[in-house]
Amino acid sequence: MAQLIIDSLSNFTFVAVVISWFLAQAIKVIIYRLKEDNWNLWHFFEAGGMPSAHSASVTALTMAIALDNGFKSPLFTICLVFSLIVMYDATGVRRAAGKQAEILNKIVDDIYSMGKVRIEKLKEILGHDPIEVLAGASLAIIVTSIVYYFYGIIAR
Repeated sequence: MAQLIIDSLSNFTFVAVVISWFLAQAIKVIIYRLKEDNWNLWHFFEAGGMPSAHSASVTALTMAIALDNGFKSPLFTICLVFSLIVMYDATGVRRAAGKQAEILNKIVDDIYSMGKVRIEKLKEILGHDPIEVLAGASLAIIVTSIVYYFYGIIAR
């Protein structure tokens, strides 16, 4: 187990992805704190919101691969295509599903008001606005660059 931890921490790509994801999720908690005027740590585990942790993760992965293997490597191309699909999905399919959930929840509210049936509401925040995706990607580029710089210092 100790060797697994040591190997993981020596893996620049893994560390960049984990830090980018963690910071994106932590920033969500802070933003919700400012909006709702109370701390709710459950927001750390939610999908959706500002910034996109999905975008941060895949962008960190892609950037780390580019810095390690070069922008001409086939692995970078694979990661870039994967990242673009994930980010498109976050703003397209998942966002549409969230809007559908919002409409269905309004229908559920109408049913509740008639007192006929108890139906569990759907989660509405599933996807992202393009600005949330851009914020997650930007965060990851900055974090990955900083992590790369520090790994370069450590390797010397």
